Formats: sequence, structure tokens, C-alpha cells
Amino acid sequence: IHSEIYVDKTGLIAWTNRYLNTEQKYLCVSRPRRFGKSMALRMLAAYYGSGRDSRELFAGRRIENDPSYEEYLNQYDVILLNMQQFLIRAKDQDVTGCLEQSVIRDIRKTYGDLFSEQETILAVVLEQIYAETGKKFIFLIDEWDCVMRERQESEELQKQYLDFLRNLLKDQPYVALAYMTGILPVKKYGQHSALNMFWEYSMTDQGFLEEYTGFTETEVQELCERYGMDFAEAGNWYDGYRFVEFRHIYNPKSVVEAMLRHRFFNYWTTTETYDALKVYMDYDGLRQSIVQMLGGTPVRVNTLSFRNDMRNLASRDDVLTLLIHLGYLAYDQEREEAFIPNREIVREF
Repeated sequence: IHSEIYVDKTGLIAWTNRYLNTEQKYLCVSRPRRFGKSMALRMLAAYYGSGRDSRELFAGRRIENDPSYEEYLNQYDVILLNMQQFLIRAKDQDVTGCLEQSVIRDIRKTYGDLFSEQETILAVVLEQIYAETGKKFIFLIDEWDCVMRERQESEELQKQYLDFLRNLLKDQPYVALAYMTGILPVKKYGQHSALNMFWEYSMTDQGFLEEYTGFTETEVQELCERYGMDFAEAGNWYDGYRFVEFRHIYNPKSVVEAMLRHRFFNYWTTTETYDALKVYMDYDGLRQSIVQMLGGTPVRVNTLSFRNDMRNLASRDDVLTLLIHLGYLAYDQEREEAFIPNREIVREF
């Protein structure tokens, strides 16, 4: 909130409040890189976390007017995990073991008298705390899919990781809310359905989260007026992520950069992820589809066959669906069509 540009997305909190302690408390929200995933998690942690009074942070924000605001403000212990950090720290060692050791060390500071010093399984520690106190936890997991993206060749590690998350979260009485973010959805990693309890909100269907996926047309218009920038040109460059209700969602990273630098340009740079996809450009007529979209014509795409990983791409539709999740293509859910959303992405292709 101390940044020069702050766009109020605290309405997301009212939405997550609806699902606390319900059957729908498992939420997986996948979006492209730099679309505010980590920022949303930090906002949720600031609101729910019992470690301090965060009332001043939310004074004057949208959430303050919601009936649920006071009920849940600073009422939970929050476990905020960045899986990318644990993957880096563990190197070739046990990723989940590194995570459990770190989290248990933190939990011991508050609840150390409620479980054995020798206990090394996080789920067991939390079960014992819940049995003694009735306390529930909120889990906020960032970059949940980094193991799948960066350890594509290690199916054993992926299976171990998924089993760990299932044991930690599924049907556990100490879970009040589990909110995961990443680039890819969770459903179909091979035949392993460890995380089938999650409700998914992805770039092919953001559901109630459409306005929190990026910046809305109204939000960008206000920023353009504030910074003296051409709103129509901002649309040409950064608009185009199209959903059912919100037909104009803008890339938030690029809009902020353009406003602060007072220049429209491609600020959403190419990543290694996209470089790796170049090998698929001749796959099953994909190049022809890209040329067609560069010419302004959408292409039909079946997003249902995609297994939600970056290795098992069996068809042109799978590659197109992956590009949608990565943000390099937009998707019209009603027409089931993919298209290149704006000038910024055209330059990438």
C-alpha cells in the first residue's frame, strides 16, 4: 500500500471469507507470472493473521465495508509457504522434509509444549495442536506448482510432493482455508489425483475471481487519467484477457510499468518457460494456428485434454492451452477460442 500505484483488490478477502470452514475451503487460483498472485497471498495473510492488528492496513479499503470484515480480521494462525524458496533451499535433498523442518521450527515457538520435540511430521504436529486447543490454521501456498514446472523429469518427486500436500490438507480438521496459487491448475498430473479436493480457478475459467485476475477497464482508465496516458493506447497494448463477465482484463505488471515510466512498451519479458516451447511450434499445425492468430483470427481450442503439466503435451490443443495458462494467449470461454490478446503479446510472438 506504500507503492506509488496501489489498486484496491481487497474485495477478494470478502470472497474467501465465504468459504472459510466449508466444503469449498480448498481453492487453487492459477494465473500467469506477474499477475499479482503473491501480492494476493500477502494481503490475505495480513488480514487473517493473528500476529498483529492490521486494522490500519485495511482502513478505507473495499473490504472494510463488507459485513464479514470484523468477524475474521486477525483471527487465525496463518502458514504462508513459498514453495519456490523450499525447492531452492533443498537443492537435491528432500523438498518436503526441508519444508516440514522449517515450519515445525516456527510453530514450536508458540505451541512447543503441545507436541513432542522429536516429532518431524507437520500434519501430526497440527493434529495434536488442534486436539489440545481446537485451533484451526489458514494455509497460503505460493508457487505451488514449481515442483511440476522445474522438476519435470522427476515423476517420483512430483508424486511424493502431491502425497505430502494431500496428507497435510485433505480432510484435516485443522484446516480453515487452503488457498494455493501457481501458473498451472492441479487436476491432471498423470493419473495421480492427490489434490482433487481443490476448487480450481484458472485462465480458462476464473469464475468469481475474474475482476481479481488483473486490472479492470475502470481501474486502468483511472490510472490513465491520473498519469496523463492515452487510455485507448493502453488497451491496444495490455488489454485482452477475456472472461464471461469481465471482457476487458489488463496485464497488471505492464500497466504499472507503463504508468510509472510514462511509456507504452513490452514490459512483460520473455521467460525461459516460453523459450522452451519453441520446439513445439511445428507440432501438429501449431505454427499455422499462430500465424492465423497473428492475422487477427481466433482459433478453436479444446482445453479439456490438457493434463496440466509442461511435459505431456500430446496435441496442438495441449500446447495452445499451456500458452493460455502462461498468459501468451487469451481464451474466450463462451466461444472456446484462443487468440493473441494485445500488441505486447504480438511482439513476443
